[in-house]
Amino acid sequence: MHSVVCIKQVPDSAQIRIHPVTNTIMRQGVPAIINPYDLFALEEALRLRDHFGGKVTVITMGPSQAEPALRKALAYGADDAILITDKSFAGADTLATSYVLAAAIRQIAREEPVNMVFTGKQTIDGDTAQVGPGVAKRLELQLLTYVSRIVSVDPDKREIVVERRAEGGVQVLRTALPCLITMLEGSNAMRFGSMPDLFRAALHPLRQWDRAAAGIEDVTKVGLKGSPTIVNKVFTPTPRATKAEIITVDGGSSQELAVALIARLGTLFPQVEKELAKRAR
Repeated sequence: MHSVVCIKQVPDSAQIRIHPVTNTIMRQGVPAIINPYDLFALEEALRLRDHFGGKVTVITMGPSQAEPALRKALAYGADDAILITDKSFAGADTLATSYVLAAAIRQIAREEPVNMVFTGKQTIDGDTAQVGPGVAKRLELQLLTYVSRIVSVDPDKREIVVERRAEGGVQVLRTALPCLITMLEGSNAMRFGSMPDLFRAALHPLRQWDRAAAGIEDVTKVGLKGSPTIVNKVFTPTPRATKAEIITVDGGSSQELAVALIARLGTLFPQVEKELAKRAR
């Protein structure tokens, strides 16, 4: 069972600042972390390897500064890691990024067949949730998004059953391998890296692929040239000037508190009171 996990190094969203003139994210001085959603994908791939054997390869597209993210993944237990880096990739949007990652996965599959590709459901810096589906489309893989649990995998039948979070409930889906899975948050808990894996991560000969090594022939599909997305403006939300209101009720029972809360909401938002009265009929 060979799984490829796509991760991304992102700025810590709790410390992101916006440049007042250029309206772009200021990454200088902001700690970089592995995209939290990608850790759920990595853990799931590691669990499958632990159960069925095989290999977990982690890849990321980015500058050389992304190397610590890959070594972190190795410390968690990944078997191999590849940094896909080239100056021509700068400024890539989700379309260009999916093109590069798909090309790299094709190259990996030439070395060793790939059974599954994992990504997080989205990244915390872009929040588009487009890269995973984009890679699946380019590689013609079965796509399973927002997966909350892998129910079963049958390598012999080349079949997988998963639970997928959907509006109104949970879907149970069965599909053929190979496939691409985007993992939902809370689907598992990331393990602690063992001491041998920590030493291995520090000494591992990290592979770096440039444009040629990743098998990219059309340079018009990478970087800014291959990115039709235009960001008009980036801004931080304006802090609210109003303070939170505290509602107290004599006696303090939950029923009395609920009645007081509904009454206060009806005063602040008359339309809500009308809607509640309408539904109560």
